Amino acid sequence: MLKKITYAAAGVNIDTAEATKKDMAKNLETGNPLVLNKIGAFSSLCDASFPGYKHPVLVCKTEEPGSKQLLAFKHKRIKGICFDLINHLINDVIVMGATPLFIQDLIVCGKLEKDVVGELVKHMAEACKAQGCALTGGETSEQPNVLAAGTYVLGASCIGVAEKTKIIDGSAIREGDIVLAIESSGPHTNGYTLIRALIDQDNTILDAEIADRGKNPAPKKFLDLIMEPHRCYFKALKDLFKNPGLHGMAHITGGGIQGNLNRILPAGLDAVVDASKIKVLPVFWFIREKSGNDDNDMMRTFNLGVGMTLVVSPKDVNNFIVHMKKHDLACYEIGTIVIGGSQSVRIEGKLKW
Repeated sequence: MLKKITYAAAGVNIDTAEATKKDMAKNLETGNPLVLNKIGAFSSLCDASFPGYKHPVLVCKTEEPGSKQLLAFKHKRIKGICFDLINHLINDVIVMGATPLFIQDLIVCGKLEKDVVGELVKHMAEACKAQGCALTGGETSEQPNVLAAGTYVLGASCIGVAEKTKIIDGSAIREGDIVLAIESSGPHTNGYTLIRALIDQDNTILDAEIADRGKNPAPKKFLDLIMEPHRCYFKALKDLFKNPGLHGMAHITGGGIQGNLNRILPAGLDAVVDASKIKVLPVFWFIREKSGNDDNDMMRTFNLGVGMTLVVSPKDVNNFIVHMKKHDLACYEIGTIVIGGSQSVRIEGKLKW
């Protein structure tokens, strides 16, 4: 007979898991009238009647914050990585002209630490509430020997709703439309495999001070700049969803402007972006200097200071710029839509470092 091994001895403590679930429940949404059932059910029931929508369409997305989460746990930036996850997720939903409604999280870990998991759920719930949507539940999985103790892998899914006739998918984009850039807060959640490789070579760069420009001229440490949470654009953009001059939106993530703006271009149209107009954030100059990457590699890896692009009719350009300024966001022209056959983004000019 084999030696007796309990589940706890094998690495999973059910008592700890149950206590953690009870603690997490405090932060889950209970006051949202669209959430119909109690916390602790096998799944969440959400009301699918949408007053004010003639033909509601559900918009679904799953996301994770990439390898930035390794830095977040190492440097105790748990709140920031939770906002990274939720904000990135919501941005991918709103580019369809959708309003985010419900979010479910996923936390996978090597060893379940009650305080850490509780903090994760608390801050994810805060990030959801900040954008007016509900964290309704999710899954927490302890997997010893699959992940090392202290290692966490996060993910989340979102369901949003859009009016079918008001979906913004790029199909309204026309020749002559203008491409607008909206500023990012930093690398957001992309390029961190390269950033971590730089840190592995020389971790003293974490304390390097980098002079910012514009609203925050005081120098900041490299660590603080790269851990700045992913900016969410929902509050700034939601009032524009019904504006007929808004023809397309592209969230600039992995692949940069070229790898994301092309995803919304209709057949027969290309975008021409003038790189010299991009207002590159100083943190990217620092990364370029330390990594030795050329401009092309930098543009394919990072957002370079452009977190979202809008494609708008020429007559509405100024209105959109003024609107974003009211939300304390820099918005400016970087390109135009032209006749083409490859639905591609062509880069002209050179980045100004």
